[in-house]
Amino acid sequence: MVVPLSKEQKTEVVESMRRFFSEKLELKLSEVQAGFLLDYFSREIAPFAYNQGVAEAQKYLSRLSGDLTGTCFQEPLTYWDAQDSSQEIRRKPDL
Repeated sequence: MVVPLSKEQKTEVVESMRRFFSEKLELKLSEVQAGFLLDYFSREIAPFAYNQGVAEAQKYLSRLSGDLTGTCFQEPLTYWDAQDSSQEIRRKPDL
């Protein structure tokens, strides 16, 4: 899975990579070289981040759906409760 970047985003990333290589590694990269590196990183490394994001989203959604009845429960038959407070209070059923 290659992460799609707009032309503007790719330009910004290439410039950032060139600066990083220049300042941190004391290597001068041409725009073409940095573009090739970006393509390589996108194909080889980006899938790790993508897969991690999918796994975290799955955990989050599983946690939310695990308590679906607790978060989305609507008490039925409450018309008379509002008018007659002597009625027994109904609770969410245990599933």
